Amino acid sequence: MNVPTLLRSRFVWLPCVLAACLWGGAVQAGGTLRVLAWPGYADPDIVKTFEQRTGAKVEVSYIDTDEALWARISKNQAGDFDVFAVNTAELQRYIQKALVVPINVRTITNTKRQLPRFQALAKIPGVVHADKVFAVPYTYSEMGLIYDRRQVKTPPTSIQALWDPRYQGKVLIYNGGAHNFALAAQALGNRNPFELQAAQWESAVQQLIGLRRNALTFYSQLDDSVAWFRSRKAALLFANYGSQQFKQLQAAGLDVGYAIPKEGALAWLDCWVVTRGAKDTALAEAWINYTLEDGPGRVLLERQGLANTTATSPYLRPEDKLIWLEPVENVERRNLLWSRILSGDRATKVLAP
Repeated sequence: MNVPTLLRSRFVWLPCVLAACLWGGAVQAGGTLRVLAWPGYADPDIVKTFEQRTGAKVEVSYIDTDEALWARISKNQAGDFDVFAVNTAELQRYIQKALVVPINVRTITNTKRQLPRFQALAKIPGVVHADKVFAVPYTYSEMGLIYDRRQVKTPPTSIQALWDPRYQGKVLIYNGGAHNFALAAQALGNRNPFELQAAQWESAVQQLIGLRRNALTFYSQLDDSVAWFRSRKAALLFANYGSQQFKQLQAAGLDVGYAIPKEGALAWLDCWVVTRGAKDTALAEAWINYTLEDGPGRVLLERQGLANTTATSPYLRPEDKLIWLEPVENVERRNLLWSRILSGDRATKVLAP
């Protein structure tokens, strides 16, 4: 995906009375808000509306990987940005390094519009620390199973479908050690896919060796997964990008279905956070509040295929279970072992010191 590095919107003034009506008097007209976001989270028309309401100028920079996000924020100790979006699992290291600050949720009045599961912040792993709220949920996607309706006549109901011999050589898998060991843990019936015990590593490795044998290939980028699904006639796809991938495959003219496994779907939840170096905390919180309105939410769904936190997702059923990503017990070990599995090593070599 081609990502613009910087969008500068024009400076627009509105009367202070209007700004006060819109934002409850919390934000003064003018100022500059520096936003770091994923593609689709701060489109030009969305930014323009915010500028018109507040009289502020918004500078948006984009990132496309968790690693790029960490590099941008940690490089200057969060001094270059006021607000950014990060998933709840990644959020923990920003909190540990004191790169983000608690949010005054009372100023984010649109949280009342969110679905109950997103208002219950204490039940979302990693959002609340020491009774302080560090993040406001914005958008999310579950990692479901996408299937070609011509080859898979019955919608898959279990994560075990990825290992089904009927689809040998026709399964597209995400190239990531942390997520794939979580898949293996789910397939083995582990209750916590983010915490493998010492006795469980060998079984998980064997499970992933079996997954490698069933795979057509492994992808990292969303666009690659769409192109390969079509050109290589894949039957099944582990959708790391979830409904976003499903929407793109449909847009490409493919007859695909989308299923959430009975074990539950791993799911990422992106939240807005305020940096330690924020120059105008009130303006940053006003931005967060604005993105919880109907307009930005519709943009996420219609353009990106991503659910928002204020409306029911059209991709989920009430009974579908989501498992929010959490930090894993040892990300370095998961990635190291996964690289050895990809290389075709036997289990004894994979697990060797």
